[in-house]
Amino acid sequence: MARTLLILVGLLPLIRGMASGGDNGPDQPNPQALDRLSSLVALAEQTGLYLDLTGLGCCRKRDVPAWYNALGEPERWAAQARFWEAIAALCAKSPAVFCYDLMNEPVVPGGRRKPGDWLGPPFGEFHYVQVITLDQKDRPRPEIARAWVETLVKAIRRVDPHHLVTVGLVDWSLDRPGLTSGFLPAKVAPAVDFLCVHLYPTRGKVDDAIKTLEGFAAAGKPVVIKETFPLSCGVEEFEAFLRRSKNHAAGWVGFYWGKTPEELKRSKTIADAMMLGWLEIFRKGKP
Repeated sequence: MARTLLILVGLLPLIRGMASGGDNGPDQPNPQALDRLSSLVALAEQTGLYLDLTGLGCCRKRDVPAWYNALGEPERWAAQARFWEAIAALCAKSPAVFCYDLMNEPVVPGGRRKPGDWLGPPFGEFHYVQVITLDQKDRPRPEIARAWVETLVKAIRRVDPHHLVTVGLVDWSLDRPGLTSGFLPAKVAPAVDFLCVHLYPTRGKVDDAIKTLEGFAAAGKPVVIKETFPLSCGVEEFEAFLRRSKNHAAGWVGFYWGKTPEELKRSKTIADAMMLGWLEIFRKGKP
């Protein structure tokens, strides 16, 4: 497993108006925020880490300014494209950047949503899912997803023709009965360099997780399991899932919150025990 540091880079601090309390508009990146990103990139270069820059984060709903929620679909897409162009221009020549991930868990909703209702249901205090339109109109949902991805990739490629581009998809993105994100892998795959899926195997259902992974791999691009963790199953089942997934996955990305394995061993919490199990698997190397 390569040493890859997953960094979530939010859109909002990079837009002038939120950080400075200034002109409340989506047109100009915040130079102070870009300077901080530049420092992070330099640190990664010095330490040999690779950055997975995941953008457009609105996880903390209370931090989302009213002007951003008030944008219509074309204006919001344009602001997002300006964000990615600014990020890519800064990072274009850095060997520390592994990839640009356009958004964490985007969804194309069916039908119509209320004005400003851009975020999915909360998970604890965070909103990880974000919609890319508020009105489907008469458009097929996978076509909306494809157009959005192409818009942001085009903005990146104007200034950075080399670094990899992907998008972090929920596992319910396949064309199956029931809940689906609208981001059909076969539709978005041609616009990105590799596909990402967030896949957490469930106890007793490792076969189902592997079938989902196979569905993403069928789109014809390399697949990275970019979020995974023994959240809903035991460590043994999780390790079995990782071993079986190597037939379809080009890589894996998990979580790390800063505690060493030795510190985790002294802890009595379930969360730390789960993290310890994951780190011990990680220490073994490639599945």
